[in-house]
Amino acid sequence: MSTQAPNTFLKLATTAQRINETRGSNAKIRICAEYFRSISNKEDLHMAAQFMGEGAFSDISGKRASVGSRTYSTLAAEICEIDYEKVFKPSKTAVGSSSETIEKLFTNIPEAQKKWRSAEFSLKDVEVIYDRLYEVSSRKDKQVILKEAWSQLTPLEVKYFLRIMGRGSLRIGFETKSIISAIAKAFEQKVKDVRYVHMITGSIGRTAILARQDRLDEASFKLFHPLSFMLASPIESRAVEDYTEYLAEEKFDGMRCQIHVSGNNVKIFSRDLNDITHSFPEIVNYFTERELSEVVLDGEICVFKEDTIQPFQLLQKRMGLKKPSKKVLEKYPTLLISYDILFYDGQPVFERTLTERRELLSELSSAFNFPVTTQKPVYDKDQIDELFELALAHGNEGLMLKHKDSTYEYGQRRKSWLKVKKPGGSIDTIMMYAHAGSGKRGGTYSDFTLGISVRDDERYEEEFIPIGKAYGGYTDEELKKLNTKIKEITVEKYGPTLGLLPEIVIELEFDDIQVNKRTKANFTLRFPRFKAIRWDLSPDDVDTLRYVEDLYREKVDKKRLSQKNKPSFINA
Repeated sequence: MSTQAPNTFLKLATTAQRINETRGSNAKIRICAEYFRSISNKEDLHMAAQFMGEGAFSDISGKRASVGSRTYSTLAAEICEIDYEKVFKPSKTAVGSSSETIEKLFTNIPEAQKKWRSAEFSLKDVEVIYDRLYEVSSRKDKQVILKEAWSQLTPLEVKYFLRIMGRGSLRIGFETKSIISAIAKAFEQKVKDVRYVHMITGSIGRTAILARQDRLDEASFKLFHPLSFMLASPIESRAVEDYTEYLAEEKFDGMRCQIHVSGNNVKIFSRDLNDITHSFPEIVNYFTERELSEVVLDGEICVFKEDTIQPFQLLQKRMGLKKPSKKVLEKYPTLLISYDILFYDGQPVFERTLTERRELLSELSSAFNFPVTTQKPVYDKDQIDELFELALAHGNEGLMLKHKDSTYEYGQRRKSWLKVKKPGGSIDTIMMYAHAGSGKRGGTYSDFTLGISVRDDERYEEEFIPIGKAYGGYTDEELKKLNTKIKEITVEKYGPTLGLLPEIVIELEFDDIQVNKRTKANFTLRFPRFKAIRWDLSPDDVDTLRYVEDLYREKVDKKRLSQKNKPSFINA
């Protein structure tokens, strides 16, 4: 057992490294739980949970450190007294991680060794540094702050300082779901209770304090703070024993959202919990006119024109616009179609069954005249096929099957909600790398490596692994927007390739899935291309390797009609 003080940043970094080097989810959770339990000061516990689960700042703070990879990498090269292009960049390419490269260089290069000593910073000391970085904008000012801080941190601390600052994963095989389990274990609480409090507070740090103080029941939900969304599992990944326990509704070709209404006060939040109210003024006006009393609805925004739900690509014309012009509003009018209710008349209704929530939603929609989905009872598998074809005829993605007795389950992919999409047609992927184009696309990044999630896969240590490359299916306007975003999320650069933070979700269409043992996933996609850039989705929505494996097995096992009967070609 380490003798380090539990409230130091070094202890947090050491704990994170132990978790990284430990195999098995339960063992990792146990280490983290022991660490949380060792922290006596509630402010330090708040920061420890936040640093491990959210980053330098809380998800609900709206703050970002915004320090680019080149800013801290060139500073590291200067401290080590090495050439950035000739030594640092090749080292980074070999190691595969900027933060780990810096740790190794600071540990082994004599010139760097002389320039740091451990000051045993507290968690509060590190929080102050992150705040200082947030307050300045120039590269020079940021490097001054970083240089001063690094001179008092060990190389291991510097590595985790950078990973926390990047507000992404610590890359130790330990995500929010596991941190919630660690908090529950540390303070002898039920995981479902901790998960619930995290959902309604939006703060993993606040949740940890309430768990330690045995005050989880005091947490309350407040309007205009976005709740985390319930997730669906692919039907292929779940065995369904009785379809009659489910209700079916069409899976719209739109953008999922959450709308909070209290009289004439209306806010809309996207799937990644960003405030998108300004982009959809007609929806705001629509609900303002109805003067609903304290309600939160879960639903889908679609472009609706001529009594038809229009393609998602048209909705993209509206996404991100701070103030849509009159022309845009007329050309791409939107509608919010609700399918669930989470809060009503001062009380959350998460724990009510889907049937009960649906009755309440139907009553409200009738009284205040706003659209809700049509849900149909399911009798057998054949009916699902019929409903699926009808959904496709409507231009929608497929079906959602929702268990009648399910509560609103935050962050869980179980059997309560199942999505039925066309098998093998498309998957949601994460953009991992951007490659410089050539010819008419020279000067832009137009070729992309897309990945799938292996976060919960014991076979892998990473979060995402590549599944294919794509360089088509988008418009020039979309490519321009992509390149703007790519500049903001670049963390590594080697030659014509950029390594990116996992933020851009791409719905990738493909012709087939093929086995390829030379790849990390053991699969590649045949003719992958962009179907849509899903600005409304987050890394949590990315499909998993196991889902790809299920799709492949389904294709292989599917019975094929003999060519003797209705042949698909004529044998000359």
